[in-house]
Amino acid sequence: ISVGDVIPDATLSYFDENDDLKTVSVHSIIAAKKAVLFAVPGAFTPTCSLKHVPGFIERSGELKSKGVEEILCISVNDPFVMKAWSKTFAGNEHVKFLADGSGLYTKSLGLQLDLTDKGLGIRSKRYALLVDDLKVTVANIEAGGEFTVSGPDDILKAL
Repeated sequence: ISVGDVIPDATLSYFDENDDLKTVSVHSIIAAKKAVLFAVPGAFTPTCSLKHVPGFIERSGELKSKGVEEILCISVNDPFVMKAWSKTFAGNEHVKFLADGSGLYTKSLGLQLDLTDKGLGIRSKRYALLVDDLKVTVANIEAGGEFTVSGPDDILKAL
């Protein structure tokens, strides 16, 4: 995926505020909106849990004030893991945790990360995409296990 591309559609899963399992198309959530889609290699992993997700939660108000209507956290984990992980972030009101259980959406983006040698299988590269009415306007994709360009500060600079 790169700047100028239309973000692909896919069906991802999440638990709503009533703890009901839902499936939703990415396009149905972000069509005609400005959105941030960010992905992490795995729920409950150190950088993801201590830096990446907390940064987007803490800066969500600023992102919203600059016109971002949806903030989506995507990971190649099942929806039950994503639900449990989301509940560890007290005070989160704006970041939705979406499960790409089989990694099909990640594959459609071309952002797979092979962590088989670490016992984690195929996961997602860490990234942050700014999307405006389904068109990618910013594509901050990390190399390897880095966390240098995909945080909320980088998205805020682009807004």
